[in-house]
Amino acid sequence: MLLVDFLERGSAINSERYCETLKKLRRAIQNKRRGKLSSNVLFFNDNARPHTVNRTRELLDHFGWELFDHPPYSPDLAPSDYHLLRNMKTWLATQRFDDDAELHAGVNEWLKSQAAKFYDDGINELVHRYDKSLNLNGDYVEK
Repeated sequence: MLLVDFLERGSAINSERYCETLKKLRRAIQNKRRGKLSSNVLFFNDNARPHTVNRTRELLDHFGWELFDHPPYSPDLAPSDYHLLRNMKTWLATQRFDDDAELHAGVNEWLKSQAAKFYDDGINELVHRYDKSLNLNGDYVEK
């Protein structure tokens, strides 16, 4: 896990906030994966509005990251929807937190407790789903 970033309660993601998160991600890569930014970075970006506006695209161009775009409305391919968040939601359903700080600490601990294989499996499944979606000409993977 390179970066965990929580949105403030009552806030919404806009292009400014998303760009700040991308800058944090770039710093995290620089600090935790030294030398990785000198090679090609392939960035899987979904098609939510804050992720596709000019400001965001300009920042990603400035970083020199290659975009691996998300096909239009393809919920099958959102890794957060089918892997990470699905499992986290299952865990969260059994938890109780008294405040945001406790929630943040709990989520961070849960993320750290997942074995590397958990994250590898999610990425590998995404590759499989993306390939399947392309072979189905963008039709839904799960039917």
